[in-house]
Amino acid sequence: MVQAYILIQTEVGKAAAVAGEISGIPGVTQAEDVTGPYDVIVRAEARNVDELGKLVVAQIQAVEGITRTLTCPIVHI
Repeated sequence: MVQAYILIQTEVGKAAAVAGEISGIPGVTQAEDVTGPYDVIVRAEARNVDELGKLVVAQIQAVEGITRTLTCPIVHI
C-alpha cells in the first residue's frame, strides 16, 4: 500500500467545494480545506505508485477549480 499527501491550490473561493468533491473519490482517506500556500490537503492511498498516479491525474486533477497539485508520497525510514 502506498500513501501520500496531495497539496492542492484552487481558484479563489473554491477550496471548500474542491475538498468536498475530492472526499468522495475512492482512495481518498481525508480531504481538508486549509489556509496557507495550499488550499486543500488530501491524504490518499493506492495499491502501488502507478495506481496513485492514476488517482491523482485521472480523478483528483479532473475536479473543477483545481489549479495545481503537489503529490508527497509517505515514506517509512
